Amino acid sequence: MNIVITIILTVQLLAAVAMIGLILVQHGKGADMGAAFGSGGSGSLFGASGSANFLSRTTAVLATVFFVCTLALAYFGNLRPTSSGSVLEGAAVVAPAAVPAAQTVPATPASGAAQIPAK
Repeated sequence: MNIVITIILTVQLLAAVAMIGLILVQHGKGADMGAAFGSGGSGSLFGASGSANFLSRTTAVLATVFFVCTLALAYFGNLRPTSSGSVLEGAAVVAPAAVPAAQTVPATPASGAAQIPAK
């Protein structure tokens, strides 16, 4: 089970790093307007319009892989064996200790004069 969790965690980390890189490589919609007036270079690695489709689709695929890995890790993280060694579960089974007769609380409250400390 630990091997499966390690593999899922590795895939999730690789997808996250790749997604960060792809998002940083993409340019915003306002960058096209600046390139149209000659202020920026319009040439790119994938061509003028091909980069948006390729990078957007790859980012969407990596985001899907990331979310599926996150759901799988949450599922495997909540799986617990039926007999767990939890401290709180063990405390509920132990019976409370018997209170000695000398330490019992009186049934009637003490009067106000008895509560005043003596000097």
